[in-house]
Amino acid sequence: MYKLAFLLLLFSFTTFNKNFEEEPDSWIRINLLGYTPGASKIAVWCSSSDRIEPEWQLIEAATQKVVLTGKSKDNFGAYGPFKQTMRIDFSSWKKPGKYYLRVGKTSSPAININYDVYKGTADFCLRYMRQQRTGFNPFLKDSCHTQDGYTLYGQSAGLPDSAFVDVTGGWHDASDYLQYATTSANATWHLLAAYRDFPHVFADTKLSNGLEGSNGLADVADEAKWGINWLLKMHPKANWMFNQIADDRDHARLRMPGLDSFYGIGHQRPVYFINGEPQQRGKLLNNTRGTSSTAAKMASAFALAHYLLLKDSAFKKLDKRGIYYDKALDAFRYAQKKPGVTQTASVKAPYIYAEENWVDDMELASASIHDMVINTPAGGDNGYYMIKALTYAKQEKITPWLGADTASHYQWYPFINAGHYELAKQLRTRKNGPVAGYTKQFISELWNKADTVVQYYRQGIQKVWNKAKSNAFYRGIPFIWCSNNLTVSFAIQCYWYRELSGDRTFSHLEQANFDWLFGCNPWGTSMVYGLPSWGDTPTDPHSAFTYLKKYPIDGGLVDGPVYGSIYNSLIGIKLYQPDEYAQFQSELAVYHDDFGDYSTNEPTMDGTASLIYLLAAREAESQTTELKKGGRNYTYDRGAITRGDSTQKKLALVFTGHEFSDGGHFLAQALSQQHIRASFFFTGDFYRDPANQSLINALVKGGHFLGNHSSRHLLYCDWKKRDSLLVSKEEFVSDLTGTLEPMQAFRKANGNPPNLRTSDLYFLPPYEWYNEKIAEWCGEVGKKLINFTPGTLSAADYTTPSDKNYRTSDEIYRSVVQYENTRPSGLNGFLLLMHVGTDPKRTDKFYKHIPRLIKHLKAKGYQFQTVDMLLPVQH
Repeated sequence: MYKLAFLLLLFSFTTFNKNFEEEPDSWIRINLLGYTPGASKIAVWCSSSDRIEPEWQLIEAATQKVVLTGKSKDNFGAYGPFKQTMRIDFSSWKKPGKYYLRVGKTSSPAININYDVYKGTADFCLRYMRQQRTGFNPFLKDSCHTQDGYTLYGQSAGLPDSAFVDVTGGWHDASDYLQYATTSANATWHLLAAYRDFPHVFADTKLSNGLEGSNGLADVADEAKWGINWLLKMHPKANWMFNQIADDRDHARLRMPGLDSFYGIGHQRPVYFINGEPQQRGKLLNNTRGTSSTAAKMASAFALAHYLLLKDSAFKKLDKRGIYYDKALDAFRYAQKKPGVTQTASVKAPYIYAEENWVDDMELASASIHDMVINTPAGGDNGYYMIKALTYAKQEKITPWLGADTASHYQWYPFINAGHYELAKQLRTRKNGPVAGYTKQFISELWNKADTVVQYYRQGIQKVWNKAKSNAFYRGIPFIWCSNNLTVSFAIQCYWYRELSGDRTFSHLEQANFDWLFGCNPWGTSMVYGLPSWGDTPTDPHSAFTYLKKYPIDGGLVDGPVYGSIYNSLIGIKLYQPDEYAQFQSELAVYHDDFGDYSTNEPTMDGTASLIYLLAAREAESQTTELKKGGRNYTYDRGAITRGDSTQKKLALVFTGHEFSDGGHFLAQALSQQHIRASFFFTGDFYRDPANQSLINALVKGGHFLGNHSSRHLLYCDWKKRDSLLVSKEEFVSDLTGTLEPMQAFRKANGNPPNLRTSDLYFLPPYEWYNEKIAEWCGEVGKKLINFTPGTLSAADYTTPSDKNYRTSDEIYRSVVQYENTRPSGLNGFLLLMHVGTDPKRTDKFYKHIPRLIKHLKAKGYQFQTVDMLLPVQH
C-alpha cells in the first residue's frame, strides 16, 4: 500500500512537473493575416522571464529548411505583462510561401508571405456593415425599427416635441441599437472615399438592399449609399437636422433588433434635433455648444457623394436625383449656424460621445465642397471654400489626441483629420491648372500651402513616434475606449502622409499599427471577428447577435484594449468565461474576448468603416510591391513588372489588340504627328489576320515596339479565384510561343529594325490577368512578364454601354489627369494601357482622345518611351 501510494505520488509529481515544463514562458507575435513580399515584416518575441535568446530563425514550413537567421539585437526589455521583448525584422526575405519563426524553443504561428494576403479583406468587413443595417436588415432578412421616430428639442425650428419624422434606415452604432449622425456620417465618408480611391478592390456580389446579386455597382458603394440615404432623412430640410435616434434607455435589456416599446410612444424612438444647445443627460446636460461637428460631417459626405455622381457613371445610374449638391451646401450652412461642437445625449448612464473638436470637420467639409463645386459644370468657385479650408486647417494642425496619454470617450472625433488629406490634394490639383476666379498669385502659392498642410500630418505622427519608439510593439496609441479605432485612423494618417509626401520615414510605425490589429500585440489575437479565418480572432464579442443567436459578426472591429485603470473603474463589467488571456493582462492594458467586457470587446460600426478604407488601401498597395534593382525603382505585381522607374518622368503608351483594330491607323498617324513611339502588343491571331497587315507594316515603319500578347488570347486563371489555373504548363507555353513565328516573319520582312530586337522578350498576358505560377512559367522560358500600371481607368476603354463597368472616354481621360495631378510620383514609369480597337457597340472611342492626352502630358514634362526602353533588358 505504501509502495502504491509512493508510485501515485511520484506519478502526480512527474505529471505536474511535465505540465509545468510545457507551460510556455515566451511567445512570438505576428500579423496573422500575413505580409506582402516587399513590405516591412516584423514579429515581436515576448517573454515572462528575464532570459534573452541570442538569435532567431525563419523556417520554410513545407521543407523545414532554415531560410533566414538573425541575431537578437532589437531588445526593448519589459512591456506590459512581459519582462523581455524583442523585435524580429525579417523584411529581407521576399519569397512567397508559408513560414514560421523560431526563437529558442518557441515557434510562431504560421506566417503567410504572398501578394494576395489582403485580397478580399475589405469586402469581408462589409459583411458587418450590412449586418448593422436598420430598417431592412439583409442578414436577418427582416426589418427593424421601422417606426422611428418622435422629435425632441426641435421647437426652435417649428417642431414640437413628439412630432413624428421618418428617419428609418442607416446603421446601428455598435452592439446596442442607437444611431448617431456623427458616426454614421464619418463612416459614410470613409466608404465613399474607399470607393473613390480604390474602386477596383471591391466586388459586386450584392444588390443595393444587401441581398445576393449583382447590380453593376461595387458593394462598398451600395453600402455608402445606404448611409447617405439615411443622412438625407436626418437632414430633411435646410433648417432641420437631427443628431441621434434613441438613447441609453436602449440598454434596458439584451435583445435582437426589432420594434422597441420602452421609449414612451408606441414603437417610436426619440429623435434628437440639433439646436446647438446642451441637451438631456440624466441629471446632467451634455456640453453641446454649437451645430458644427455633426453638420460638417454630413456636408462632407454629401459633397463626396455628389462628386462621385459626376465622376462615376455606375454610381450615378443608381441615383439620378442629384440632390447631394444642395444638401452639402445646406449642411455647411447649418454647420455655420452656431460654430461649435454637438455632443450626444444620454438619460441614465454617464457615457456619451463627448466630442470637443469641430474645426477639423469644417476643414473637411470646406475642402470637399470645393472639390464638388469645382467639378460641377457651371458650379463656379472664387476660392471661397479653399480659403475656408486653409483657415480651419491652421486652427487644428494636429489632432489633439496624437501623442497624448489619455482622452475622454470620442473627445477628439473623428480620430483623424481627413480634411488635411483632401485639402492637400486640392491645393496640388489647383496648382497644376488655373481655375477661373483665382488670382495668379494665389495659384502660385498653392503648392507651398499643400506642403505646409502635409507637414501637419508629419508633426502629429512624430508625436506618436516619440512615445512608440521605446517599446517593441511601437505602440504610441493611448489605451482608451475604442483604442482600435484610434489605431486604424493613425495607420491611415501614416498612409496618407506617405502618399502625399513620398516620405517613408514612418513606414515601420505605420506597419506596426496595422500589424497590431491583426495579432502583433500582447494577446496574439486579431481584433477583427473572423479575420483571418485560420487565426485567433474574437469569438465571444459583446454582441446580441453572437450571445443570443450564435450568429457570426464577420468583419466587425472590436473596441480594443484599455488601460487597466479604466477597466477596473467601469460600471457593470463582469466576465462570463475564464479569461483565456489572463497571463497577458497588465495594469498597462487589458483585453478580453468575453461577452461581458463591453469596454474592449464590443464591435463598432464606424471603426469597421474606417478599417474598410485601410484594408482597401492595403489591398491596392499589395499588388504594387516596390523593389529596387539596378538603381531603379520598379513595381511588381505577382511576379510581373507593372511599372518602370517611378523616380523618372517617363512613361510608355501601351496598346493591345486581338479581335478589333479600328483605331490602329488613327493611332499610327496621331503618334507620328506627335513624334513619339508607342508599344503594341498583339495576339498571334491578330498578327495572322490579313486585314491587319497594312496596320502592322505602318507601325513597323513608324518605329513602334511590337510585342507578344499570346497566340489565342486564352484566359489563364479564374476571374474569382485567381490562384486557380485554367491551363496546363504545356498549354501556356504553346500559347506564349505561338505568336513568335508571325512576329519573326514581320521582323525579317522589315530588315530586323533595332527597335524590334527584344520584341519577343516581353510578354503581356491576355486579359491582363495572370498569377504567380504564370509569372514563374514565363521566367522558365526566358520571357519577362509585364502588365499595365493600375490606378487609372485607361484599360476600361474597351467597355460598352451595356457593361456594368462601362466608362466613358471623358471619365477615362479625367482619371488619368487626376492621378497625375494628385500622386507624388504622378505617372512616372507608367505602362498606360489602352486598346488598338474596340467593339463597334462602343461608339465613344477613347483612342480619339490620345492626341489631347499626349499634348497634356508633354506639357507636364513627360517623355514617351517604348517598353524596351522603359524596362531595358539588363534589368
